[in-house]
Amino acid sequence: MRSGSSPERRERTPGDPQAKVSQRHPGRRPGRLSVVSLGPGGRSYIIPEALGALLSAEVVLGYKTYLQLISDLLEGKQVVSSGMRKELERCDHAIALAVEGKRVALVSSGDAGIYGMAGLVLDLCCRKGLTVARPKNGNDAEEDLELEIIPGVPAFNAAASLVGAPLMHDFAAVSLSDHLTPWEWIEKRLMAAASADFVLALYNPRSKTRPDLLETATNILLKYRGPQTPVAIVRRAMREGEQVLLTSLGSIPFEEVDMQTMVIVGNSRTYVWRGWMITPRGYLDKYLSQES
Repeated sequence: MRSGSSPERRERTPGDPQAKVSQRHPGRRPGRLSVVSLGPGGRSYIIPEALGALLSAEVVLGYKTYLQLISDLLEGKQVVSSGMRKELERCDHAIALAVEGKRVALVSSGDAGIYGMAGLVLDLCCRKGLTVARPKNGNDAEEDLELEIIPGVPAFNAAASLVGAPLMHDFAAVSLSDHLTPWEWIEKRLMAAASADFVLALYNPRSKTRPDLLETATNILLKYRGPQTPVAIVRRAMREGEQVLLTSLGSIPFEEVDMQTMVIVGNSRTYVWRGWMITPRGYLDKYLSQES
């Protein structure tokens, strides 16, 4: 619940994520920032609400590769494209435009709330002391902007659907990128998830600058699981150039994995049947055993 006192306002300093953005003009309805999830990339997997937000936006911001996927939806709009590792500037700019009263769409691949832009936007709004509201009818002079986060199909769901049902039981998603997270933390999470027999969905498994991350992670997992544990390697799920491989934990072809790849590692009960990777939920154990 918002208190009656208003936060201190500061002049915005370029490059300072904690600086307060310029105050909205009194009496003008706040702008709206839509954080739009694009799903795995195929147009048919973008939900209608996301398409609506893109079509109604005045300004669309995003990573250049993702904007190329929706280029036909951007005609007549102001488009702000940026490269890798420009996430902070991108989100900061999107917030500033919304505070100015514009309808803004900030695109994110997969689901924006899973290793996407939603968390960074909220972090920045908090740091700036902004008053953020969910979209609604009517005006509120105290609000700096309206914010909506539109969900999408996460990468691990897209990858899992292509190989069967590997996530039918408890699972954990872990990013192997140590760009923002110390490797010691990642290693601890891998060990905890592996020892608890979670299925693992591994994001950002291998890059040109960090080619050994997946191999290092695999060696950790092999301390808890056998080399025959089923593994799915899915590259560019539901996009042009899609590749799917079922292999085992002891036979991962590391050189075929990159940052566009999702790696799903099964648990102790996961098996492969006729090209399908399956992690049983336990239905047959419970109900068929009762019949016998």
